Amino acid sequence: MLGAGLALAAPRLALAQDNWPSRPIRLIVPFGAGTSTDIVSRLLTPKMSERLGQPIVVENRAGAGGVVGSDAVAKSAPDGYTLCMGSIASHSVNMSLMPNMPYDALKDFTAISLVTEAPNLLVVSPNVPAKTLPEFIDWAKKQSNGVSYASAGNGTSSHLAGELLKLKTGAPLVHVPYRSGAQAVTDVISGQVPMTIYQVTAVLPFVRDGKLKALAATSAQRLSMVPEVPTAIEQGVADFDVSAWHGFFGPARMPAPVRDKLYASLKEALFAPELQEQLKNQGLIPVAMAPGDFHPWLAKDIEKWREVVKISGAKAD
Repeated sequence: MLGAGLALAAPRLALAQDNWPSRPIRLIVPFGAGTSTDIVSRLLTPKMSERLGQPIVVENRAGAGGVVGSDAVAKSAPDGYTLCMGSIASHSVNMSLMPNMPYDALKDFTAISLVTEAPNLLVVSPNVPAKTLPEFIDWAKKQSNGVSYASAGNGTSSHLAGELLKLKTGAPLVHVPYRSGAQAVTDVISGQVPMTIYQVTAVLPFVRDGKLKALAATSAQRLSMVPEVPTAIEQGVADFDVSAWHGFFGPARMPAPVRDKLYASLKEALFAPELQEQLKNQGLIPVAMAPGDFHPWLAKDIEKWREVVKISGAKAD
């Protein structure tokens, strides 16, 4: 009887997958409105909706550094109607930074695609006597009390980027956490803190106005927005590739046909010329990494930050 029941259920399941999506899809953003994760979601979903033939409704469910909303998706039915736009925080850094995580980013989700990367610039106050990253490192090593760097808060990518730079160069950098990236940038402009590593779109206007000096891009390649700024890797800091990122996830055990339909619609939408321009204006680089590549990529990213957290002793707020 059990075998007969399974045999009868299989065609219904296949039919449901073939007809997917037959109703609206919910995309949970585990951060607040106006964050980069929210912006990416709201730019992308209308284009995906056109291709899928069903609306994708964005729902902000913030809390605990992205854990609350992400956990809700992990515990949802894997039918393709509840999805998550995760980030470097919710699905990578938090795995080692936060105790008692309610989910495992690798086991409790279906990795659909790495959507975008958001590179950073390492910037310093105009009064810092350095024009290049090596000059800054040399100057920092000569300061008896070390050199402070500002971040958007404990456990943020700007915090861990600073810790990674310290580990790779031996520079005596001292972390100063702020409640927001905007506050951190303001104090670097005023000279209260010498340096920060933060999103290119947030700091570039101040670089253009001469209120900040850009010493390095933290991406693997130079940025099209500031091609004159060399990468940290070019300047001798090996493997210093630190970008925030956004990724598309569903609950674990999502049917492969549904996953693949989502990825196909995402990839097509992401490379529409008008969306490319909108993303560029936000300092975001479209990626559209395939599901088979995204999961192992995520595993490596989690391990990378696990080592940084372990060695640096970084803790969440």
